Parts: sequence; C-alpha cells; structure tokens
Amino acid sequence: MDFSGEVRRRRTFGIISHPDAGKTTLTEKLLLFGGAIQVAGAVKSNKIRKGATSDFMEIERQRGISVATSVMGFEYDGFKVNILDTPGHQDFAEDTYRTLTAVDSVIIVIDAARGVEAQTRKLMEVCRMRRTPVIVFINKMDRPAMDPFELLDNIEKELKIQVSPLSWPISSGPGFRGVYNIFEQKLDLFVLSDKQRHGDTISIKDIFSGMADDYIQPHANVLKDDLELASAGYPKFDRESYLAAKLAPVFFGSALNNFGVRELLDCFLKIAPAPGMTRAVERVVDAGEERFTGFVFKIHANMDPNHRDRLAFVKVCSGVFKRNKPYLLTRTGKKIKFSSPTAFMAERKSVVDSAFPGDIVGLHDTGNFRIGDTLTEGEVISFKGMPSFSPEFFRYVENGDPLKFKQLAKGLDHLMDEGVAQLFVNQASGRKIIGTVGPLQFDVIEFRLKHEYGATCRYEPLQLYKACWMESLSREQLDDFKMRKEQNMARDKHGRDVFLAESAYSLQMAEERYNKIRFHSMSE
Repeated sequence: MDFSGEVRRRRTFGIISHPDAGKTTLTEKLLLFGGAIQVAGAVKSNKIRKGATSDFMEIERQRGISVATSVMGFEYDGFKVNILDTPGHQDFAEDTYRTLTAVDSVIIVIDAARGVEAQTRKLMEVCRMRRTPVIVFINKMDRPAMDPFELLDNIEKELKIQVSPLSWPISSGPGFRGVYNIFEQKLDLFVLSDKQRHGDTISIKDIFSGMADDYIQPHANVLKDDLELASAGYPKFDRESYLAAKLAPVFFGSALNNFGVRELLDCFLKIAPAPGMTRAVERVVDAGEERFTGFVFKIHANMDPNHRDRLAFVKVCSGVFKRNKPYLLTRTGKKIKFSSPTAFMAERKSVVDSAFPGDIVGLHDTGNFRIGDTLTEGEVISFKGMPSFSPEFFRYVENGDPLKFKQLAKGLDHLMDEGVAQLFVNQASGRKIIGTVGPLQFDVIEFRLKHEYGATCRYEPLQLYKACWMESLSREQLDDFKMRKEQNMARDKHGRDVFLAESAYSLQMAEERYNKIRFHSMSE
C-alpha cells in the first residue's frame, strides 16, 4: 500500500472515563474483536482475577486500577487501530492530559447509572481545548440505569456538546433486551441463556414495520416512541460536525458482556479521523508530508524489570519512521538512530522496521529524552503543548536504607522522568521534595522504588500551597526575591527556579510586591 493509503487507514484514539466506568473493560473487548488477545481480564469488586491486558504494572494488578497509559495496536477490517488506554483515577490525570496530545480522536465511557462524573468533565475540557472529536459509549446497560433521555441531556449539559444517538437501548438492567442500531438500521438483541449472555443480530431495516415486535415484547411500543422522540429532539448525525468537535455520536451497550462493542468499533472506523495536522511552534505539520517528524509524549521506566529498560513513546506526526536511520533530537541538536524501535501490545513489544503517521513507536532511551522532545529528519521544529501542572500535594522524601542510596537516586531520577510526579530540591536545605497532583501517587512511587529498584524511602509531611515556575523581566527583582525567599526556593529536575508558596496569601503578596516576576502554575 502507498504512503497516503497507510495514513488514511490509521485510527489513533484514546479511551477516557471516570474511574470504574468500564474503560479498561471496553479496551479489552475492542482488542478481542481485533484478534489481538484471546482472553480479556475480568475486573470484579476492584480485585483483578486475571490481570487486564492493558494494566501491565504489578501495582495495577494488585489494586485493580490503571495508573499508567497503555498503548495497543492491532489490525481490523483493513484498518490499523492504535488504542491509548488512559488512567481514569484523577491522581494520574497528568498522564492522561499528555496522552491526549497524541490522539486524533477520543471515546468517552460513561456509567449508565451515574451519568457524567467529575473526572469526565475535566478530561472533556482538555478535548474541547484541543478540538478533539469525541464519541460517547454509555456502558453497563445490563444494570439498572438512568433513562436514556436523561442520560443524553446530562451529557449535553455537563460536557457542553450536542449529542446524536446512533443506537438506542431496549430497556435496561435485568430487562435489557438489546439496542436498535440507528447508524446501520438493524436490531441487535441481547440474549440471556443459562450459561451466558450474548448478542444476536437481526437485520430489520424498518423498526416500525411490526417485524421486530415479537422479538422485543413488551418493549416494542416504547422503543418506537423513544426513537420518534429522539429523532425529533436530537440532531441527525453529521460527520463534519463530529470532526469539528461540535457533535458527539452516542452508543449504548455493555462492555463486560461484549454487547454494543462491535457496533461502536465498526462505526468508529468509518467516521473517525485519520491522522491530520499537528501544530508545532514554527508551523503546522501535515501527516501527508514525506519527511518524518514526531514527539515524545510519555516515558516509562522498567516496562521489563528484568532488563531495566526505559522507553520513550513517540507519536509519528508525518513521514515514515525507519529503523536504524539517524534522526535529529531538536532540543539538543544530537542525531540518534534506533536499532530496535518497538510497536506495542500492552507490555508485549515487537521490533518494527517502519512506522507511519498515527503510529506510536517505543524507543529505548538511555537518558536522552524528555517529555515533549521532538524528532525530525533535520528540520529544527518543536511540538509544544506537553503540560506539567503545579503539584497539589508535597512530601519530603528521605532514604529508608543508607546502603541503597544509589538505588534510590536512580529510581527517583527514572520515575520523575516519566512526568507523573515532580522532584524539587530545596536550595537552602538541599532536601528533596516530591510533588504530585494526587496523594495516591506517593504510594505508587514507594511501591515502584521498592519492587523495581530495590530501594526504600520514607516520607515526611510538608504543607505547601503551590509550586510556581518563575519568569522575570527584571534581574534585580528576581535576585532580591530569591534572596529574601531563600527558604522557599527550590530547583526542579531541569535546574529551573521554583517558588514553593506556603499559602495562597503568600503567593498573592509575592505577585503584588514583585510585579516584574511572573509566577506560573504550569510549565511546558
């Protein structure tokens, strides 16, 4: 297939949701349809009986949650599908925010009983800011659920986007009988037998003809009334509005029971965007350009603890990435070539000779990369928009075993490079401080230090309001501020000055007194 054909057949998307909405389960079922796996993991009562394929870290298996983005690729119906399964827990939102810079579209999973929840709203704000097209999958229809109209109105109100239902549920909970596929005009029945639940598709083009009545009694009349109301109350699906992120198609189903997932996947492949434009600081890069460009959106240490490997996840934006070809790391001006670039199937990796726009490539990293780095064939450009947010929780970190000082230093260095937490060194005391966006991150860091690096750490409490990066128009003001606030000054991992504000009031006073210094709660 020619280059343009390879670009057109790629679909790179993220799956996002509030915790426990069924995001990882949906990912598993999509992989099943793609033939990428044979058995999906089962998550029950927050304990993983079989580790979900996309949750490959040991702590994820123990806790039953996703704490890191997983990348999975497979072939399906002539398309190359790249899924990025993101953490749902808000304590790991920063990883999700960065991952959303590497996708062309998004599927949002919503619990049918709970509707839109807090984390879903935050993630939708990122999608809206980036104008990323979204499809909504309302999950768990086999359990007691909100009324479909109530759910759709809830989505429009909370996510601030018009919706267009492309399927419609026939009841819910124990009485769930299936969905009418509006997009393809067919009836998909949900059959409950003694041994299992499964889908049975009956193609009925005209739901109002009476041919479907026997299959879905006593819900036939309710379904017809609902479809007429939905047709009158919600806009018809328009692909251009969807691609412009102004309209969200909605599907209903049950990921756990594998119902409605194939319909979602088949429609997604038809309507979702192929790789397109990526904005760099210098210019807009088109996926169809011949020369390779790409950026690092994630770094992960110890994907294989036996080999202490560190991988940089690179999104290919244009051209063809080729194995053993030297590429320019624009931040350093250094040329690097890669002998074993990998494609992903969760923790399983395979060496690839080439990759096309939309693909995610894993590059073995010996410390060259930072999150946000750009690789090109020689052009000096840089892709931006990789945010680091000011942490909200802070703790001093101390060595728990004097004999393991080197292991602790190495572990902290590697884990901080992943971008899920930030390390600051107090300039007055020299003490190390870890800052995170959620308290659960401290447990993850402690666990990974112990199990991946053989290091133990202990935390000491530290009450801070915010860590702020500084930008000054006056050297004199900056020097005066740093002298007076020495006890509150730190440096981040990249050597930048950071003001550790103890309270909102102290930050406000600093901004008023030092009017030529800008205090930023986000860095790129």
